[in-house]
Amino acid sequence: PNPSHLLPSEVMDKCIGSKLWVILRNERELVGTLKGFDLYVNMVLEDVTEYEFTPEGCNTTTLDTILLNGNNVAMLVPGGKPE
Repeated sequence: PNPSHLLPSEVMDKCIGSKLWVILRNERELVGTLKGFDLYVNMVLEDVTEYEFTPEGCNTTTLDTILLNGNNVAMLVPGGKPE
């Protein structure tokens, strides 16, 4: 199939079980394993690293499992954050 004809939900469905880089609308980014999502792009992520960017630098927090509200998401990048 032509990749240009994929629906966003089809792309997300292919990402279940793999790393996802989530860029939020505030000064935060998350990298975790996508376990599930709904039509509102609310997501369950596991083994999450949260990156918070402040004028002083970047703070990281490790979280086991989170439920992320899809309203906060600006962009999703399959494969996780580049090193």
